[in-house]
Amino acid sequence: MTSSGKPKATEKRLDEIRKAAAERRSAVAPPAENPKVQSGESYYGLPVLKGPVWTWEVPLYFIVGGISGVSACIAFAAQLLHRDPALIRFALWMALIGGAICPVLLISDLGRPARFLNMLRVFKFQSAMSLGAWILVAFSNCVLLALVCLELKMRGFSNPLLTPLLWFGECSGAVTGLLLASYTGVLIGATAIPVWSENRIVLPVHFLTSGLGCSSGILELAGFLIPATQIIGFVASGIETLIGILLELRKSRVGAPLYRGESGWTLRIAGIVEGPVALLLRLIAGSTPAGRYAAAGCFLAGALLSRYGWIWAGRVSAHDPHALFQLQRKS
Repeated sequence: MTSSGKPKATEKRLDEIRKAAAERRSAVAPPAENPKVQSGESYYGLPVLKGPVWTWEVPLYFIVGGISGVSACIAFAAQLLHRDPALIRFALWMALIGGAICPVLLISDLGRPARFLNMLRVFKFQSAMSLGAWILVAFSNCVLLALVCLELKMRGFSNPLLTPLLWFGECSGAVTGLLLASYTGVLIGATAIPVWSENRIVLPVHFLTSGLGCSSGILELAGFLIPATQIIGFVASGIETLIGILLELRKSRVGAPLYRGESGWTLRIAGIVEGPVALLLRLIAGSTPAGRYAAAGCFLAGALLSRYGWIWAGRVSAHDPHALFQLQRKS
């Protein structure tokens, strides 16, 4: 203090620094004092994880890849059982068209074709993205080979190589198709997003079952109202119903986005439509074409909606730091 009782300039500056520091501490309070942290919105003002930035093309790619992959499996099974060649042909066309749409959706999400091609420069078994790109390319080529051979045979061309090439194409197409239909569930389950990581075992089964039911549903809508597609529809809807019950029973802090908010309502509606509703339609009206069409349509709508629901749930979960910490404590 000076003789006049006024603080020195240096002391006034120190007071200003202390005041500014106190304001910064109150703005970024610890978890116990910050209401945002308590509500799970942020961690010291920032999310712990970066949420998925995928656009609408990626969930659509998930469902189209699942349908095309399982369609190749159905075509191979029908070939083994010597079923209707028209069904085999239609299933292979479904697989090929889906295999052609998938790269378009991925390139649209990535922004440039070069980014998709860069994933094919090297093969990384540990990378789900690299593995998925190579599976998609191998699948499309195998299905193309099988379909060309089948079309030539159905048009009367005879060549001793056509039959073995057809079988090779269908068999390899079924194997790679099975991987294509399920790897997307493995892909998101292998990330650090808590709600995806917690359900890393359920997701591949769910995606594969959805692809099976959707492929069978499209066959039914195309007029193949045979016992096989009815049985597949029953099995797919039954499994989806069980998955829905499992997710409801195992409620947890990590899985909160599956039951709350926009993502929760989306997944619940999707699960009910492709599970119990489609199953009841087959039980009640499955003996009529209209009932089977309705069941197939419900399953397709629910499966598509569920893909978007899982992506939205991942975005919510990425911004919940407490979900990540709880998942880490479990492991």
